Amino acid sequence: MKKMKVLSTVLLVLMFVVTACNSGSGGGNGGETGKTPPADQAGTDAAPGEEDEAEELPAALDLGGRTIRIAAWWDAKPKGETAGEKASLEKMAELEQKYNFKFEFLNIPFGEYMDKFTTTVLAGEPFADVLIMEYKRAIVPAIQGQVLPLSEFTTESSDINNEQKLVIKLPPLAGGEYSFNSPGVSVVGMHYNRELFRKLGLPDLQELYNNGEWTWEKFLEIAKEATRDTDNDGKIDVYGYAGWAADMARHFAAANGVAFVDASTMEDTSADPRMIEALEFVSRIFNVENVVKVKSGNKMDWNETNTFKDGDVAMSVQYDWNIGDLTFEVGVVPIPAGPQGNPEFTYANTAINGWFIPKGVKDPQAVYQIFEAMRDVPPTEEYLGQDWLESRYKTEADIQMALEHINGTGITFVEEGIPDYPFFKIMDDIIVNNQSVTATVEKYKAEAQAALDKIRQ
Repeated sequence: MKKMKVLSTVLLVLMFVVTACNSGSGGGNGGETGKTPPADQAGTDAAPGEEDEAEELPAALDLGGRTIRIAAWWDAKPKGETAGEKASLEKMAELEQKYNFKFEFLNIPFGEYMDKFTTTVLAGEPFADVLIMEYKRAIVPAIQGQVLPLSEFTTESSDINNEQKLVIKLPPLAGGEYSFNSPGVSVVGMHYNRELFRKLGLPDLQELYNNGEWTWEKFLEIAKEATRDTDNDGKIDVYGYAGWAADMARHFAAANGVAFVDASTMEDTSADPRMIEALEFVSRIFNVENVVKVKSGNKMDWNETNTFKDGDVAMSVQYDWNIGDLTFEVGVVPIPAGPQGNPEFTYANTAINGWFIPKGVKDPQAVYQIFEAMRDVPPTEEYLGQDWLESRYKTEADIQMALEHINGTGITFVEEGIPDYPFFKIMDDIIVNNQSVTATVEKYKAEAQAALDKIRQ
């Protein structure tokens, strides 16, 4: 599949608009908190013939031997194993020599990361000049002025303020623009066991999607049809769906056009009719229809995300980073659109990561220009995310589906990063205790608002 020319026209466009709502293989994983993302593909994923020049730094710029520190909770330094990584290292060495500075990459354990950020920024000595944060963890720093807005370190000629070929703006956070990342690919969608579908005589989901028939009700219809006792021993041995209930709630809400909290305005939207509709549907799936395999016995256990891997489940919301060890052929489509949904939003981007420049960094404009310039290397892929996608998906149809209909369609979800926001209380009452959705949301409405008010103080 290294010569998938059929994708080229679409993808030349995609690379410019790629996910303002995800950071993809360049740093965001779209899923489990604290997971190490795939290696940064910065500078390696532009389309052929689309090399771009970063904003020129002043020729006489001398950083005086300064160290520019870049921090993550993994080793973000290119390893030099691929052509793209080697090109990135060469570019970094060129910049170091030309402008008299050194790069240093800091690998800080995830559990220590935010404490280190907060204490050093409040002390006026941020531990890094550029650092990555989960969006949901960056809410308080943004509101409290601990990170700089893009306007303080970018210029009119910066790539990020123009074509965004090297660096893209990430979505507004708490009313401002603070974060940036390299163009990347992230795939969060409804994955299905093609082998099981064929065995059970179920319709291929990509055909349904292409025909405009992929809806919540069609999803439920197929899940019910797939749930069977195939050996007639009186026990169900094939299931329609598996997954973490909290995850499904967020993703189906996104596919209905809503999040629990609006990441831009920081308004609570848990009582929005679209959210109520999504939560009622998910409650029906888990508590009424008997189509879900719950391997652990706990519907709210994150590990249910991996139950799909057993091979006896037809469908599951999955992530590109979590399917590399599947033992069966898998296909992917967007999460089915809700009654109020549209193709613009198909999944919840719950773990979007972005780069930030902390308050207190010396010469932040020069630091950012260096960051942008280090991404200006020749492309090594025929299309954005090629190497990553071809390691995850085995057919051209799946890659096209991922790039044309899933990548870049996430809604930013930040409720988990708001201290005391009652997301898991809401989910436990609805899924575990089987309580009324409307009554549950009303029960926690004041608590949710209080949590949002608190972070503004």
